[in-house]
Amino acid sequence: MDTLTDVLQQASVRGSVAASVVAGGRWGMLMNADAMPGAAFHAVTAGTACLVMNGRTPLPLVTGDLVLLPSGPTHVLASDPSAPVRPFDHAGAAAALRAGDDLPVGTQPAATRILCAAFRHDPAAAFNAFGLLPDVVYVPALTAPPPLRSALQLLGDELAHPGPGASAVLDHIVHIMLIQLLRVWLESRRAAEHSPSWLRGLTDPVTAAALAAIHGDPAYSWTLETLARSAGVSRATLMRRFRAEVGCPPAEYLTKWRMELAANKLRLTALPVAHIARDVGYTSEYAFNRTFARWHGVPPGRYRTAFLAAESERSASTEN
Repeated sequence: MDTLTDVLQQASVRGSVAASVVAGGRWGMLMNADAMPGAAFHAVTAGTACLVMNGRTPLPLVTGDLVLLPSGPTHVLASDPSAPVRPFDHAGAAAALRAGDDLPVGTQPAATRILCAAFRHDPAAAFNAFGLLPDVVYVPALTAPPPLRSALQLLGDELAHPGPGASAVLDHIVHIMLIQLLRVWLESRRAAEHSPSWLRGLTDPVTAAALAAIHGDPAYSWTLETLARSAGVSRATLMRRFRAEVGCPPAEYLTKWRMELAANKLRLTALPVAHIARDVGYTSEYAFNRTFARWHGVPPGRYRTAFLAAESERSASTEN
């Protein structure tokens, strides 16, 4: 499994369509962060719009433009920066989606169509791609590569002519578009402008090869020598490049990823601790417990107990 796929799966990243908006005249929608948690994603499939955020110059959007707001801040989508703004109608959007309809905004007939989606992830996941991205990831239609344009075309077709299972189809398409958008961002070399991280490491072929080896078999007894061999470089070269791009030595990254996998298994399965220890490459349960406690602050058993108690409390409060 490649590194990006592995991290997205472990973090349980999932996309869901919030609305298919059709807008005309002068219009504006306030997308409140509290009411729409998660990373926000907008795809303009027809017409034009404008993204307005506090502290930033308004961003004009045209047909084919894509924008991802990784931290999901409060923002406005509008016909123009000074257009009248109303809160986004979440209840109306949900009802329209269930009926296979669009959400009308402004006056009709509509000239603009926008798909609005959100991406959520497991808040307990330590590896979070969204936290490593800039506030706004903008892909203009003119620079979008063919795979992303194809996904956008498929999205537009499904919105214009929804069939049975349209909601599930749209959710899958927006997930594909997220991965394609991340690829575009990585290939643009913009990642090099940000702090070292596993995501930035994917832009360097040597580091990416070592990351792929680790994620391909995290339980293997990797050493600096075997990782360097998998990347086709010397140990010194791998250490230098890995530190520069990821921000830590390969051995530290391996341990961190193993502890992330272990924490995920503790949260989502009932597997015994000894079994989980073996799954992530530890022959000694004692050594695993010590390492886990060093990374997470508590031993594995207490980590699981605390998580289950918090989940039970959250479920009870939701029911009430």
